Amino acid sequence: MSRKPFILCLGGTTRANSSSEMALRMALAEAEKLGAETAIMTGPELVLPLYAPENAEREPAALRLVELLRRADGVILSSPGYHGSISGLMKNALDYVEDMARDPVPYLDGRAVGSIACAYGWQATGSTLATLRSITHALRAWPTPLGVAVNSMGTKFAADGSCSDPAVAANLSILARQVVWFAQARLSL
Repeated sequence: MSRKPFILCLGGTTRANSSSEMALRMALAEAEKLGAETAIMTGPELVLPLYAPENAEREPAALRLVELLRRADGVILSSPGYHGSISGLMKNALDYVEDMARDPVPYLDGRAVGSIACAYGWQATGSTLATLRSITHALRAWPTPLGVAVNSMGTKFAADGSCSDPAVAANLSILARQVVWFAQARLSL
């Protein structure tokens, strides 16, 4: 393998240190421990104009998002569960992948994508996770075997990045490992 895999982490909410952002940061830290190069775009960085395919003009933040997605060997997504699905912030950010439709490797073709869903209750975590995985398929990517559902009613994240639930922490580590390993395998082809 000639270079480290590059893993892009996207998610969170407009609220700093939300559960979805903290879970994403735990996965990012594990990817870095495994030797991956990483970048993260969270909350306010993902507040972009509504995606409009007929308008080719893009704000700098949208251009950065698409450039990082093009460069990514793997992606980790973390969304809050809002009313049983992903947030509008996450959906709009993922809509910008359409700018990659005519790339030599279109969309997220062949890349591993790990999905994290955080919600205040189990019902929204499951449907949000299923939506993230469905979108991953639509973008021609490979959802990791493990997706992580975090019930923020019982699981808390501390300012130091730790998690109150050892099982959630372990699952976030496994998810990051799966994305990095798949990216490494893809780079070795």
